Amino acid sequence: MLQRGDEVHASDVQPRPAAASDLPADLPWHHLDVTDFSAIVEALEQIKPDKVFHLAAILSAKGEHDPHLTYTVNQGGTYNVLEACRRCGVGQMMFTSTIAVFGPGLPETVVDDVALHPTTMYGVTKAAGEMLADYYRARFGFDVRGVRFPGLISASMPGGGSSDYVVFMYLDGVRRGAYDAFCRPDTRIPLMYMPDGIRALLELSDAPREGLSRAIYNIAAFSPTAQEIADTVAAALPRGADFGFTPDPARQAILDSWPSALDDSLARADWGWAPRYDLGEMTAHLLPEIRSLLETRADALNFETH
Repeated sequence: MLQRGDEVHASDVQPRPAAASDLPADLPWHHLDVTDFSAIVEALEQIKPDKVFHLAAILSAKGEHDPHLTYTVNQGGTYNVLEACRRCGVGQMMFTSTIAVFGPGLPETVVDDVALHPTTMYGVTKAAGEMLADYYRARFGFDVRGVRFPGLISASMPGGGSSDYVVFMYLDGVRRGAYDAFCRPDTRIPLMYMPDGIRALLELSDAPREGLSRAIYNIAAFSPTAQEIADTVAAALPRGADFGFTPDPARQAILDSWPSALDDSLARADWGWAPRYDLGEMTAHLLPEIRSLLETRADALNFETH
């Protein structure tokens, strides 16, 4: 967004990250908590944005350790941002949903309108967020749009999601040459490289409203097994890597409740979505990013694998 000349304001409940060297020093940074409705309204009245990208959430595995906080942040926070945007005359809100809104008994490839039966508090709150998006569109005519993200992979410290095993394969493959994954080798879920995920949000946000047939869209890129990821990473490392699998029952149950593949034909038809990275291309791009992360952040070297 900055590259194309947009005026961008960032916010988080955490202080501005000191390690965010990729952010301009003069980027406006607002300390905001999505559970504080009055503070959100005050910020929107001050900034007067055309669009809001609502990305705040507690993820799946971490969310199971504190369901109450997850509900408060994810569900309450989404309502607060939606209602604040409506009251303050914001033109559009972008929402990020997830494959965790689905549940057991899914077809091999999941279309947009498959019934939502989430098995985690994270999934429950995101499913409710989708329904809030539909409600605000129908009740108020508010322009709410969003995507159901697959597992997003990037050169960053894992944030407590059930797809963290993928990031750890790259991270520990580089720093230790070995990793014992918390899932079965045949575990297959949809994945996406972060640059594609960011581009999807921007392209959907820019799409003409009249061409959109729904609020929330499936988007897909690739769906490898854990073993296929391990083999790809090991083959790309000069010294290879030793990957093992010791399934954690709780996280494996979450992974087993998710789709193995997504049908994103509506996103492709309505706003021209198409991914640019497959597993091999992501690996070639991601490994140098992981090495850079390890060189520039001391905490990355000692980050504990869970």
